[in-house]
Amino acid sequence: QVQLVESGGGLVQAGGSLSLSCIASRRTFEFGRTFADYAMAWFRQAPGKDREFVAEISLSGGVENYADSVKGRFTISRDNGKNTLYLQMNNLKSEDTAVYYCAARLKNTNDYASWGQGTQVTVSG
Repeated sequence: QVQLVESGGGLVQAGGSLSLSCIASRRTFEFGRTFADYAMAWFRQAPGKDREFVAEISLSGGVENYADSVKGRFTISRDNGKNTLYLQMNNLKSEDTAVYYCAARLKNTNDYASWGQGTQVTVSG
């Protein structure tokens, strides 16, 4: 499993912005693989609710998918040279309050097998 570490969470007022980062440890990649061999995604989980898909980005960043609830407000991106995934969150709402997790899916596999520990995002208002 790839080691993933999220950061950037915190407390923000409704309407504000936050930027999350997720760093993947190169030494935990499968042998011969690079960060560009993994599709990446953000998920979130609010208290008492199921884990929810937020956004996904393809190997080289050419394709992005978003949940309807965040489309137009959130932007997912990646820097393969830095082994880092990002989530820019704008116009935050109270409903965005959750623990945000990054996840990695090796290309040509079916599921996200690697997960970070999560970072808390709390939106007041």
